[in-house]
Amino acid sequence: MTSLLFAMVASFLAATGARDQLLVARLSAALGPSTGLLAIALASSAITAGIAAWFGARLAETMSENAATMFVAIALLLAAFECAWPNREKTPKEPTRSLGAIAIVLFARQLTDASRFLIAAFAVVFASWPLAGFGGALGGGAAVAIGWAMNSALEQRLPLRAIRIGLALALFVVASITGLTARGIIA
Repeated sequence: MTSLLFAMVASFLAATGARDQLLVARLSAALGPSTGLLAIALASSAITAGIAAWFGARLAETMSENAATMFVAIALLLAAFECAWPNREKTPKEPTRSLGAIAIVLFARQLTDASRFLIAAFAVVFASWPLAGFGGALGGGAAVAIGWAMNSALEQRLPLRAIRIGLALALFVVASITGLTARGIIA
């Protein structure tokens, strides 16, 4: 149950202001809040969370405890880097109405975002990767659903860049402590 809760909260926080949430919000504003867009966003979140958790579990099977801890530190560092990376994408002037094309783009963005790195890390740390995947799917799904519901108001009402930078700093500190612990520098 711990993996579900941690993955859900971490995934939601890491997805706040992320590229996938902004894309869904911008498409919802441009195309209208269609249920098809929401269904595609939720399905993509669930599938990518499951893949990340499964991948983390497969890695955990082959690692020693110190290697697993170092993997978690690297995953946290990658998540911090992804959160700090500025999102310079513009709102599509003529967005596609193809749900298939939207699904492909969302899937590709979500597969390598901070949320999925964190889900993989939780799958390595905790024994139950299905719970980590389910928690990540809930958190990531909630983030894209908020983007869908708020559409253009998301970027206007929330200081997304400040949230992402704050999260990146927090993840960097946790990654540093985890990495130093794995190396035996701090206990």
